Amino acid sequence: MTGLTAAVHAAIPSPPEHTWYLGPVPLRAYALAILAGIVVAVWMTMKRWVARGGIADDVLDIAFWAVPFGIVGGRIYHVFSTPDPYWGEGGDPVSALYVWEGGLGIWGAVALGGVGAWIGCRRKGVSLAVFADALAPGLLVAQAVGRLGNWFNQELFGAPTTLPWGLQIDPAYFPVDPATGAAYAEGTLFHPTFLYEMIWNLAAAAFLIWLDRRYRLGHGRVFWAYVAVYTLGRVWIEMLRIDTAEHVLGLRLNVWTSIIVGLGAVVAFVVIGRLRSGREAGVWLPGRAPAGAADEADEQDSNEQHSEHDGADDNGADRADIPAGGDGPDRADVDAAGPDKGPAAHS
Repeated sequence: MTGLTAAVHAAIPSPPEHTWYLGPVPLRAYALAILAGIVVAVWMTMKRWVARGGIADDVLDIAFWAVPFGIVGGRIYHVFSTPDPYWGEGGDPVSALYVWEGGLGIWGAVALGGVGAWIGCRRKGVSLAVFADALAPGLLVAQAVGRLGNWFNQELFGAPTTLPWGLQIDPAYFPVDPATGAAYAEGTLFHPTFLYEMIWNLAAAAFLIWLDRRYRLGHGRVFWAYVAVYTLGRVWIEMLRIDTAEHVLGLRLNVWTSIIVGLGAVVAFVVIGRLRSGREAGVWLPGRAPAGAADEADEQDSNEQHSEHDGADDNGADRADIPAGGDGPDRADVDAAGPDKGPAAHS
């Protein structure tokens, strides 16, 4: 058995179909993957939003604005960053509307989806920064699930590879080899960049959840951490791809976008941390909290601060008030003095 044959046998197969029909209604794997990702993201965001003091149903109301805006923005970015299939020679401008065929650019989706989220947050009277922090891990998981649509569509794969996890692609989807100007030879395997990004995104989501719990991030810092971590992975994954894309100074447009946006996210994360450390007490905008909600947020924040400092107070300040050695009162006398009389009394 030749090395090539062995590699093919160990390869990742591509699904034979990407569309099924329920009577006259087409069920497209790409659309189902996007919808599944949205459902998972909404569910995760609800859990994190409620933990921050928000109302679960608000997430659905905000998603009502953010999701359509995000889809439109993602499509616009894809069409203008990969214009040849639509505006180039032999292109079909009308197909730019065929979202179900694949092609949503994450940067356009986040940018315009952010506008929709801002509208939804303003209508509900809640902070966009807090919502973005609650959303960030779920957004990564949604992107991971959505990449399954690229697998079914046999698109956005990487360069040829002989690795045992190379991806099998039907010859009908083979791109042109830029070195020869002809299509790749049948049996060629390609880097499964959809799988690389899935793994990266899921690992990044777990990292963000840990980071948020460990350092109690707020004021949008979880979201900016999401942007920084995602772009770090997107740079090297994008470098593997061979699909048609605009190039600037020898690099794909998406690579430059990832570098610039990633650096901006790091700066935002650091600057916000210096200017506004800690986490918001609640999710509401000033003057928009329902009756009693602000008091609950203040009480929760106060309890958390007491919990963080109780250990230091018990082991530090209380003992410092009791003089050492034989000159001060006996410990038993201090205890007997009671909370209002003894020198070590603290509330």
